[in-house]
Amino acid sequence: MEMHSPYDQYIEVHKYYAGAVLGVVIFALALEALLPVYFRSAAILELPLLVTIYFGLSRRNPSSGLLLGMAVGLAQDSLGHTPFGMYGIAKTVVGFVASSFGSRIDVEHPISRFLLTFVFFHLHNAVLVLISQVLLGQHEPYLETKLVIASIVNSFVAVFFYALLDKLRKT
Repeated sequence: MEMHSPYDQYIEVHKYYAGAVLGVVIFALALEALLPVYFRSAAILELPLLVTIYFGLSRRNPSSGLLLGMAVGLAQDSLGHTPFGMYGIAKTVVGFVASSFGSRIDVEHPISRFLLTFVFFHLHNAVLVLISQVLLGQHEPYLETKLVIASIVNSFVAVFFYALLDKLRKT
C-alpha cells in the first residue's frame, strides 16, 4: 500500500507542449540581447531570470529547476560581458530554490507571483554580488536604488509574462 502525505493532493506539476521550454528560453535570451539595442530602458528587464523562476515554480522539481537555471544562466553568460559562470551559478541557485518553493506554496496567484519574483530577483543579485566579492575580489554594492526599481519592474512584468506562459501548459 502506497502512503501519501496530506499535501500530495494539492501539488500540481504542470506539463508543457514539446519544445515550449526551449522556445521560451531562446526567445527570452534573444529579447535580452536585442531589446536594449533599440530601447535603452529595456536593459532593466531580466527575462532569462523570469523564465527560470516561472518554470522552477511551475515544474516543482528541484532537480529540473537547478538544471534549467544552470542552462539558462550559462547561455546568458555566453551572450554577455560578465565572467563566464556568474549567471550560471546565480540562476542555478534561483532555479533550485524556486522549484523547492513551488511545491510548498500557492504560486498561481498574481500577488504571490509578484512577491516571489521580487524575492528571487534579490536572491539572484545577492549571489552575483557574493561571487563578485569572494571569487573575483571586486567590490559590488548590493542594494542600490537602481536594483530596487529593477526588482519592482521585473516583478510587475512577471505577473503578466507568467500569465502568457500559462497558456503553454498542456491541459
